[in-house]
Amino acid sequence: MTWRQVLLLSCLSATVLLSVLREGTCASVSSRQAAGEEPQEGVNQKIFMQESDASNFLRRRSKRSPKSRDEVNAENRQKLRADELRKEYYEEQRNEFENFVEEQNDEQEERSREAVEQWRQWHYDGLYPSYLYNRHHI
Repeated sequence: MTWRQVLLLSCLSATVLLSVLREGTCASVSSRQAAGEEPQEGVNQKIFMQESDASNFLRRRSKRSPKSRDEVNAENRQKLRADELRKEYYEEQRNEFENFVEEQNDEQEERSREAVEQWRQWHYDGLYPSYLYNRHHI
């Protein structure tokens, strides 16, 4: 097959598929319509907007138009909340790091204290009182 035949076949199959799907969506009927009841107009009014209302809405709130006070307040509340959450997160991270550093320092002090104590016990010859009692008081 040449590329033209492949293109023609794919376009034809896409057209058939779209026509079948269109008929399928048009043929779908809700249970109320099947029973003979008319669809409610209020539902359509709630979902869809008249074209003039939609264009007025979009014209009223364009890119350069100023935001209403409520929009500005809502955005400011969102920014403040995000700042507060960010502050809490970083404060929590800082506290965890400080606790980690404090534990590391405590462990290091404990190890050095044990090493000094072992050195004193090793070098004590028994003739003199221990280091703590050998200080001269003035």
